[in-house]
Amino acid sequence: MTVSTEGPASVRPHDPPVPSPAPAAADAPAPRRALRSRGALLLLEAAVAFAAALVLPLLARGFKLDPLNRIAQVSGLAALQLRFALLGLVLVAAVVLAMRLRRGRHFDLAARLASAGLAGLAAGFVAAGAVVSLLGTPWPMFGLNGDSGRIVEWAHAVADGRPSGSPVYPPLPLYTLGYYAEWFHGGNTAYAFKDLQILGAAAFGPLVYLAWRLLLSPVRALAFGVVPAFALIDAYKPYSQTVLVLLVPVLVAMVVSLRRSGTEGWRPLLLKGAGFGALLGVLFLTYSGWFLWSAGGVFFAALLYFPWKTGPLKGAAFMGAALGAFLVVAGRYLAVMLTEGQTTKDYNFRFDNFTDPAYYLMWRTDMPGKVGDWPPPGEYGGVGLFALVTFVCLGAAIWLGLRKPMVVTIAAMFLSAWVMRMYIASHMYETQTVQLYTRTNNQLLYCGLILCALVAHLVSLRLAERRSAGAGGADPAAASAPRPAAGLPGREGAVIGTLCALLLLLGTVSSSMADRYMPAQDGTYRILPYVSHTIRQQDGECPRFAPKGECSKDGDQTWLTYVR
Repeated sequence: MTVSTEGPASVRPHDPPVPSPAPAAADAPAPRRALRSRGALLLLEAAVAFAAALVLPLLARGFKLDPLNRIAQVSGLAALQLRFALLGLVLVAAVVLAMRLRRGRHFDLAARLASAGLAGLAAGFVAAGAVVSLLGTPWPMFGLNGDSGRIVEWAHAVADGRPSGSPVYPPLPLYTLGYYAEWFHGGNTAYAFKDLQILGAAAFGPLVYLAWRLLLSPVRALAFGVVPAFALIDAYKPYSQTVLVLLVPVLVAMVVSLRRSGTEGWRPLLLKGAGFGALLGVLFLTYSGWFLWSAGGVFFAALLYFPWKTGPLKGAAFMGAALGAFLVVAGRYLAVMLTEGQTTKDYNFRFDNFTDPAYYLMWRTDMPGKVGDWPPPGEYGGVGLFALVTFVCLGAAIWLGLRKPMVVTIAAMFLSAWVMRMYIASHMYETQTVQLYTRTNNQLLYCGLILCALVAHLVSLRLAERRSAGAGGADPAAASAPRPAAGLPGREGAVIGTLCALLLLLGTVSSSMADRYMPAQDGTYRILPYVSHTIRQQDGECPRFAPKGECSKDGDQTWLTYVR
């Protein structure tokens, strides 16, 4: 199920034809035709992405270092960066070779697989950082403390057929952890959670890449979908952020399909609607909070792009199929949220609840460490350059893509989260509750970064149109010739240059996000893996690298002094 916001797939300007004509599909052998089908190519991309995501975590298991030593941590990050760079350069080299061999016949395939591979490698880098930070201890980050401890306890309960400690907590992570523990760890949900923290971080890149492939071609999905998402990758509770970065492209793709539903056949229409509904149901069962922040914007976009003139009955059928499938998958949990969720109050005031509510560009977590002035003072009325750039890009994206549902839907989701944030914060003093409104930070940042990336996307589409016009003119034969317009770079060079730039960018970002969880007793989230090294194992022994060889039942508890 692949859709595009730029017109029919056969004429998408961001997915140009192969430079040299391939043999006609009817003349190709059956296995070759199967490999060229869209579904088979997407499956191949998925296989490459997930395989690439596991390479660095597997290699990191063999590192010989003390994860609590800062020099060892830096050496480990450098070792991961070296392997990431070498593997990434192999992917780029494959694209270069494909350009040179057989007149570039396999260039598109190589670029497709390289994009998927880079998405997987980058997420694998962060997962490998988690492997390094937890070397020598079987416990997950934070052991049995805080959210980690509650998740471990609730997952053990649901695996035993008992209710969890919170009926409103998303059930799918608990059931997944419970059954995974039964299959691989003899029912030990604590030790199993360590595996799922690492595997969840590794799956982040491939999943977000495949979600954006619903809308964009491979290189563009990597550049304009995966790169913004890496500001949010998390190895502690990876499923919550993964749902956010998947929900945005899935909802946009659903709005695009709704817009086209008026002219589609009944069978594909109903299948697409049911597919979107089932997928949204799975995401809702995994983490439901993002649905609340997004609901207003998506409702507006759905009304705007509903096929009122071309086929309102088909549009209603599409939405009905989506709603029916959603209720089949997540209806029971939705009923719980609409009843018991209404009485659930969050009275826990955190660090961000005492800061300017208009600042969302960085989340310092519940344990912010040494903060200083916060938000950091900016040059323009207290606003920094990064904020100015994102606001300018938001306006530019709307200007360039006002008629494109992808741009309008993401902008509407941004505004929806902003309104919900201010509404809840404005009632904070009256109700003495916070209702997790600071979690909108992540959605606002992600949507803002996507809109910035979409400015580059839309500008490059305009350049591609100019190149096509300059190459073809009014002559159909000339229009099919792969001649770039004067002054514009060739497509192959643009793809290879983009992959090289993204290799360096993703490698740097992944290293920073991996370093965020290197264990240290410094008042930040680095305390989470540090605690894991101070908890007595179930066999009575201390973890291998426990500080001074000492450990206890609950581990280091100084983190309590960091929570504000």
